[in-house]
Formats: sequence, structure tokens, C-alpha cells
Amino acid sequence: MFRAAGNLSKSMMRTQRRFLNLQEFQSKEILEKHGCSVQKFVVASNRKEAEEKWMSFGDHEYVVKAQILAGGRGKGKFINGTKGIGGVYITKEKNAALEAIDEMIGKRLVTKQTTEEGVRVDKVMIAEGVDIKRETYLAVLMDRESNGPVVVASPDGGMDIEAVAEKTPDRIFKTPIDIQMGMTDGQALKIAKDLQFEGNLLGAAATEIKRLYDLFIAVDATQVEINPLVETADGRVFCVDAKMNFDDSASYRQKEIFAYETFEEHDPREVDAHQFNLNYIGMDGNIACLVNGAGLAMATMDLIKLHGEDAVFNAVRIITSDPRVKCVLINIFGGIVNCATIANGVVNAVNKIGLKVPMVVRLEGTNVDAANIY
Repeated sequence: MFRAAGNLSKSMMRTQRRFLNLQEFQSKEILEKHGCSVQKFVVASNRKEAEEKWMSFGDHEYVVKAQILAGGRGKGKFINGTKGIGGVYITKEKNAALEAIDEMIGKRLVTKQTTEEGVRVDKVMIAEGVDIKRETYLAVLMDRESNGPVVVASPDGGMDIEAVAEKTPDRIFKTPIDIQMGMTDGQALKIAKDLQFEGNLLGAAATEIKRLYDLFIAVDATQVEINPLVETADGRVFCVDAKMNFDDSASYRQKEIFAYETFEEHDPREVDAHQFNLNYIGMDGNIACLVNGAGLAMATMDLIKLHGEDAVFNAVRIITSDPRVKCVLINIFGGIVNCATIANGVVNAVNKIGLKVPMVVRLEGTNVDAANIY
């Protein structure tokens, strides 16, 4: 895996699988489709659309959420915001909710997970408020240590789950699941107890947990995170906020889910790289790196087999398109990859692009002597 050395390597191109991220409302649609409990919600791109969809809502507490691919929205701030409203706004007044929509749409929201420039909000989700008595955290994800899926749970849900893991790790419970057997009733009940559900809610929570695991398997997810999974004052269990990730190796059989994919919040160079099965990661600094490494040899082999020198050419083209780049470092270990193919692709790219910055190339491994002729 590539690691930056000091402050030198700050922009890189590498081959690996990308991950599909969904907006919260899209995750809720998937949850609802698979029988999980979510509160009533609508999605709108402007105030008028929200009012038209609101007719089925009735009078409730309203939760207005900016829809961007970043966490920490509740503590986020809008650039040029005039009302001090963040990315999540809760009110019992319909007019106040509509004003919040006006305040969010078209503005840039800055959170702990965005850049200083923030992300433009083009959609909001308006959800029916629920009377939350208690918040918990639940996630199903693939885990390398367990060599399969695990459920990570904590009775301390909410926006600061990272702080819980750091300060009180004993409040985080991890349950490996046998992917062949699936989640058992006993495991679901134990997880529900770890989340401190009691009485009639114990069974309801266990049912919800099993549904979430079944969803995880059915949609080929790499992560299904519910934060918070709540207990309401009237004795119900709800998935209030959701985040899902999917490995694109499942895209051929999850066409409906991958149809959600947009590139609106991505660097244009990332989108360009994606067309050639490459990953571009833009960072600060002026040395560009084109690398492969531990865990990436198979992906690189597939890349070269499918696209040959053309992939190398496009990798060099994209990585040198950043005007801040003053040097390119290419570091390839050809355990399976043919170094001569890499070398030929690099030389062709330099000649076609007319490279104007220094390039340092280190190749080692298969057919490295043949690569030297280039």
C-alpha cells in the first residue's frame, strides 16, 4: 500500500477498486425496501418541491438534512449562511423548516470531513421527527482480521462515535459472523443486549439487527452503518441515519444500486481516472507518484491485461494534469506485472504529452532487463 514519505509525495495515481458511496436518502430507500424501520421522509431540490411532497406528512416535528457525501453535518457550517443553520435542522414549525431548506440549497457546507471550500448542497431530505429516548450505534462491515463480516455495536450512538472508540473502547462490541451460516437468533439477541435494549424492545431490536445483516449480504455491501439506531419514547426501534458502501466488483449484479452513482462531488481528475479503472487521489504538494504495492499487484495485473500500455499512458496524463506537480515518481514492483509494458507505456506517454517536469522511474521485477531498453 502506498504511504507518503514525509511531505514529499502528495499526489498519486494507483490501481485499486473504488467504492460507491450513497447519499443518506438513497440509503434510507434501500433500508425501507429491505423491511428495515425508517421514519417517513421526502427528498427535494427546492422549497416548492418540498411543499408539494409534504402533503402526505401531516403535522410532525421536521428534520431537514443537507444531502452531501460527508459526515458531521449536524456540526457543519454554511459558507455565507445568514441564519446560523447547520447541515441538520430540527423544528416543529413547518415555515421554519421551509426557511431552512432555502438556507441550505445552493450553498456550500463545511464539515470536519470536507475541505475548507465545503460541498455544494443540491438536495435536502426532510424526515418525520421521532421522539428519541436513546441512541445506539450499529455497523455491519467486512473485516480482514475476522476474514468475513462483523457487527460493531455500541450503546453510545450519535455523531461522536469516534470519541467513544478512543475514550471508552470497552463500550464498543465486535461480533464476527460466519458468512456461510449467517447471523443466528442468539447472536442478534446478544447484540441487542449489548446495545442495552430491554423488555419488549429486545426482540424488536434483534429483528432489526438481523434485517440489517440480511440487507448487507443481499446488496453486496462492504459497510452498512446505522448511527443512530434509536429507541423511541413510544417503544419503537428506528434506523435514523444510515451510511452504506459497496465494492464495485458487485456492480454487475447490483445494477439498481449502482445506478445511484454520480460524480458531482468528485475531483474531475478522479472521474477521468475512473474511466480507465484507475484511482487518482489529489493531495497537497508538488511531487506526483504513480505506484503499486502490497495488496495491489493483482489489480495492477488485471489493469495491464485489460488495457495494456493505454492504461499507463492515461495514468501519466492524468497525474501530470495538476499544474502544482513539479516532479513525477513512478515506483512499480513487477511481481506479476511486466515491467517492459510499464516502461513502454511511460515512454509513449512522455513523448505524446510532451512532459515538462522531471520524472524518476524505479522498476523492479518481471522482465526488468527488457524494460531497460526503453
